[in-house]
Amino acid sequence: MIIVTGATGRLGAKIVEKLLDHVPADTVGASVRDPGKAAALAARGVRVRAGDFTDPSTLDHAFAGADQVLVVSASIRGPQAAGANVAAIDAAVRAGASRVHYTSHQAASPDSLFDLGRQHASTERHLAAQDVAYTSLRHGFYTSTLEHYVPAAVQTGEFRLPQDGPFSWTAHADLVEADVLSLTRPGVLDGLTPPLTAPDLLDFADVARVLGEITGREIKRVVVDDEEWKETVVAQGMPAAAAEFTLGMFRAARAGQFAVTDPALENLLGRPAIPVRAVLEDIVRLQP
Repeated sequence: MIIVTGATGRLGAKIVEKLLDHVPADTVGASVRDPGKAAALAARGVRVRAGDFTDPSTLDHAFAGADQVLVVSASIRGPQAAGANVAAIDAAVRAGASRVHYTSHQAASPDSLFDLGRQHASTERHLAAQDVAYTSLRHGFYTSTLEHYVPAAVQTGEFRLPQDGPFSWTAHADLVEADVLSLTRPGVLDGLTPPLTAPDLLDFADVARVLGEITGREIKRVVVDDEEWKETVVAQGMPAAAAEFTLGMFRAARAGQFAVTDPALENLLGRPAIPVRAVLEDIVRLQP
């Protein structure tokens, strides 16, 4: 039995879908906060049970009988993120899983300027201290993050954002495939993985150039002071805490904390990684 948490989320849902190409549905368990949203998985024979990282009492039932558990990191900001992830790891160990997999980040570090990097590092320390085999999948920076910025850039012709630096932009589809290979090929990835990234590093100026080539329009990269940017987006309705969280991403980028690539992902997949341009083309194609 392979349990995947967050199986109705963006990453978890894709992992379960890909996993079903490799193993029988009755050997897959989906741990979700709302089982009703996983009705289609249940109809395919997947075992669907309610499990909420913030309510650890639900996880023992959700993880019962697990041989492997893939803990998809909680979509929570702040110190409570690591606490939620730890609760899931502890439940997987109680369930008797032979291996616990965890979706981490290539920039996981207690010194990261990006809050998620610090939360992942804290979770990894806890996972490594357990008496269980584990794989911490250090994902590259999700290219899907660009979905938050590309529509406005296409509309206005400008990326008006704080100063940044290179990002290890990596497509969800590639990371999903890597996660599934980790689940279905015993020992292919063990412990802390190398950074699972595409090979190219691009900052937002590079993204603006590629986006301009795709759209046939000039897209300018305009650097905005951190506090000016924060004031603008908060005035537009973004919660102040979310704005500060996002600023952490830009601060970490300009400190070079995402400027790391590694051939491990492409070697594992046995093919080139999906380039940023292909993802940008998809984002543009979906614009009204």
